[in-house]
Amino acid sequence: MLGNLTNPFAPKTKGVGLEINPQQINIVQITKQRQQYKLLKNISVEVPEGIYEDGQIVDSLTLSELIKDTFKQHRVNAKQVTTAVPMREAIIRIIPVPAELDEEELRDMVLVHEASMYLPYPREEVDLDYQKLGYFIDEDGIEKVNVLLVATKREVTDLYLEIFEQADLKIDVLEINSFALIRTIREQLRQFGSKEAVVLVDIEFDSTEIAIIVEGVPQFSRTVPIGTYQMRSALSQAMGLPDSRDTELLQEMALILTATDDTQAETGLTAINPGMAALVRILGELVDELGRSINFYLNQSEDLEIAQLLLAGPGAGIGQIDEFFTQRLNLPTMQIDPVAALALEVNEQIPLVKRPGLGIVLGLGIRKV
Repeated sequence: MLGNLTNPFAPKTKGVGLEINPQQINIVQITKQRQQYKLLKNISVEVPEGIYEDGQIVDSLTLSELIKDTFKQHRVNAKQVTTAVPMREAIIRIIPVPAELDEEELRDMVLVHEASMYLPYPREEVDLDYQKLGYFIDEDGIEKVNVLLVATKREVTDLYLEIFEQADLKIDVLEINSFALIRTIREQLRQFGSKEAVVLVDIEFDSTEIAIIVEGVPQFSRTVPIGTYQMRSALSQAMGLPDSRDTELLQEMALILTATDDTQAETGLTAINPGMAALVRILGELVDELGRSINFYLNQSEDLEIAQLLLAGPGAGIGQIDEFFTQRLNLPTMQIDPVAALALEVNEQIPLVKRPGLGIVLGLGIRKV
């Protein structure tokens, strides 16, 4: 089942990309004509309250019915899908092993011996996969190969299998959502060298997933419990508005960039717009967590520099959020545009503020094209 979990080069067949999260289901169908991707279908439907609690699926049957009904309503004629679990549900590690091992020895070492050193729970409770990366010479002059190890708890894998089986669908490939996002922007990532790290900041509904990437491979990952829902709630409370799961209001806003001193900035913003001040305060907390993650990683790494921050996810559609991150962290920041990154041909124009939120599902959609 998980044989293609981390391998982006497996044989390709036609398929559909489907992303599920606490806010919505995203579905795309993509074809490839010569060297150009074409978007055939782009569907998003809201996930009702009660299906998720604290980021976890608690009503799989209702979710299955929603997926099934969405496929029927939008005439998506496919029985196989590519989907992904959140990065917070996975353990991702890079393990150096001797280069002289044959494939059977390598598999035994990685999946049996090495994996147990990195897993916080028993080996029999997880599904594992691995992918060989590049060869290198270590400090003792021994040739080794880096192996990317990915583990998910078996109960998570089984839950996804159950959900899609109930929806009369088969999971063709199950991977990690950050891998799908990396696939979408891989051409952008190729411009950076081996000593340049890129920080991918995926601002989702109830959390933000941080991945530090070198040469297209995640070296560090962390999930922060701050997302667009927390931003929207803070905004609603400050403005005396009803609480809502609808975060489209955020994408209609543009951040007011003021003085870099937090106290001075918040004082000025509160006088102008208490809602904006509340939003800036939540974003400031996210930036602080991001800064701590970057500093932790750099303290563990030698001769690396942060070359770029890339913002993805629905939260990346907030106006001037890239300038906000640049100002606070003093690092070059840009919002990703997955439609442009893939040179994707579309039948209907997709608003710029919506595009960063399509990075994962488009990466899933091209996985089997």
